Amino acid sequence: MTLGNVLVTGGAGFLGSQLIRKILPICRHIYVIDDLSTGQREAIPSSGKITFIKGSITNKKLIQNLVSRVEYIFHLACSNLLNSSHNLEQDFNTNLYGGYVMLQCAHNHCSNLKRFIYTSTSSIYGDAPIFPTTEDYYSIRLPYAASKFSVEHYCDVFYHMYQLPVSVLRLSNVFGPGQLPSNPYCGVIAKFFEAVKKKEPLIIYGDGQQTRDFTYLEDALQTIMLAAIKEKAIGQVYNVGTGKETTIIKLAEKIKQITGFTDAIMHFKPKRPVDIVERRSIDSEKIQKDLQWRAYYSLSKGLALTFKWFKEDT
Repeated sequence: MTLGNVLVTGGAGFLGSQLIRKILPICRHIYVIDDLSTGQREAIPSSGKITFIKGSITNKKLIQNLVSRVEYIFHLACSNLLNSSHNLEQDFNTNLYGGYVMLQCAHNHCSNLKRFIYTSTSSIYGDAPIFPTTEDYYSIRLPYAASKFSVEHYCDVFYHMYQLPVSVLRLSNVFGPGQLPSNPYCGVIAKFFEAVKKKEPLIIYGDGQQTRDFTYLEDALQTIMLAAIKEKAIGQVYNVGTGKETTIIKLAEKIKQITGFTDAIMHFKPKRPVDIVERRSIDSEKIQKDLQWRAYYSLSKGLALTFKWFKEDT
């Protein structure tokens, strides 16, 4: 199987750079665009099959040129949850307008498009009352959720009006090798491992009883691959998660055990404005049924593999 020529937006970020590593052997060429506002150029593997462009997804001329060369588009670039809350205009421009530009250019200039994969987020569920949460629920309370959910709607519009072969994946708390703690917006798992390395307290916002549905990197990458090659994925929105809740306190305890730093102190701080979710568990039955996907990695196994990488590479 080959994907031919591919465009990855946000390819210098955690998920983007790891996706590039996974698909590199089966691609003719990979074009990567990232403005490096949070991503790191060195995260992208070195290869003659990769062309990196430092630029913005809101640059129409640049995007038109890039999409005209490819058959597959993986749109991962975004302003993240914390950044979006601090700068709503940037959130709007990057996440919503940038997503629209990508779809419009794909429609107008990508004549051989086989798939447009958009990575959305379980943040659109807010503090949901339904567990596990299915794809038909939403509760938009933060700018990040508003912009990401809006682009989902535009994906639907371009699919129904122009038959653009789009697939939307709502990812839930993805973690794993390559998630660098040097990025101030990285996830809690990378922050906890960094704290252990420095023998510093594990910072927890709130009482630590809030839960999250943590998804290991390899499981998330597998859903992206399946959505790119399975015809049934076209025009669909899929949850990507385990359906299992883990409290932040339990997560901290697991990391203390895995690292052997059992004396680590948990330091509790007041909730931040973005900390609105008390529980998260998402229902992935639809993607399991349609694409025959399942989460193979337990949280404990994923944490162990992440810690192994962390010791070797950071």
